[in-house]
Amino acid sequence: MGLSEADVAKQIQQMISFINQEASEKVEEIEAKAEEEFNIEKSRLVTQQRVKIMEYYDKKEKQIELQKKIQHSNLLNQSRLSILKARDDYIQQLKEEARKELGLLAQDKEKYSGILTNLIAQGIFLLMESDVQIKCRKQDLEVIKNLLPDVTQKYKQEFNNREIKCVIDEKNFLNEDLAGGIELYAQSGKIKVANTIEARLNMIFQQILPEIRQKLFGINENRKYYD
Repeated sequence: MGLSEADVAKQIQQMISFINQEASEKVEEIEAKAEEEFNIEKSRLVTQQRVKIMEYYDKKEKQIELQKKIQHSNLLNQSRLSILKARDDYIQQLKEEARKELGLLAQDKEKYSGILTNLIAQGIFLLMESDVQIKCRKQDLEVIKNLLPDVTQKYKQEFNNREIKCVIDEKNFLNEDLAGGIELYAQSGKIKVANTIEARLNMIFQQILPEIRQKLFGINENRKYYD
């Protein structure tokens, strides 16, 4: 016996309901899976961005720390340079005061004549040349003219009458602002001996400069070697 139209319609309705149920469950499954994948991807992206942000700020923090260290180092160096400059300025001030004090020697004619005699003698003994030209301050010209005969005579006596000719340059004088002394030249100016008061002061000052620094500012702990 065949199915009635009602039975067929019922079966069709059951099939439709089953298909709808299956489709609904499949949709729910797809949505759940999509939601899960979305959450996983969202979590991954959030974690990734969080790591990037942490790396960015960690990098920034290191940069800031490095900048602070550089700034601190620069400030420290500037401070050291300022201290060194202040010390050098003070030492130069002492040197200038010494130069002024030595300049007063020229006011004592007898003492200054003795100094000039020694400076001339040292110069010609150092040069050991037969022809020497002497340059002096204009105000010392006459004094040196009077001193030369005795100085050259002593030179001859010391070296078994070895001839020496000392000529004073009366056209080109040393700067009048100098504290005093002379310059000696030989071999047409190729050889020079600076025996001015300033030159001697500079030489002595350089020799005793470490001692001066130590007495004024104490021992330099960073210095490894001493003359």
